[in-house]
Amino acid sequence: MKCVTIIADDKVGLLADMSYILSKARINIESITVDVVAGKAIISTCLSDADKGKVVLMEAGYTVEEMNAVVIKLPDEPGQLNKITTLLSKEGIAIKNVHTLSKDNNMTALSIIVDKPKRASTLLKEFLITKDSSY
Repeated sequence: MKCVTIIADDKVGLLADMSYILSKARINIESITVDVVAGKAIISTCLSDADKGKVVLMEAGYTVEEMNAVVIKLPDEPGQLNKITTLLSKEGIAIKNVHTLSKDNNMTALSIIVDKPKRASTLLKEFLITKDSSY
């Protein structure tokens, strides 16, 4: 899954403007996380068409960085996230962002943005959600 991160000055109406730009381009927001740090909004979002989303947001004057996410499913029980983060850490893979996509049937779907997505995908193969897998 491709995600984009937008860094902008925090202001009232920022999300309204961005969501308008994306909706006008017929791009769906699949997931979104927003943090504000020192007056800057850091918006991580996975889009139905990240390549096009990056272009339209940049054309609108936003600073955008594209990232690849590894999407996994885990049993929704204590210790499961620690199992994954420890595995990645031991292999020297830095986690940049994690957010919950959904919870269903005692399972949790997570999007994890890392510095080495191919290596992380190999390590987390048994947990990966792919286009062919059911969730």
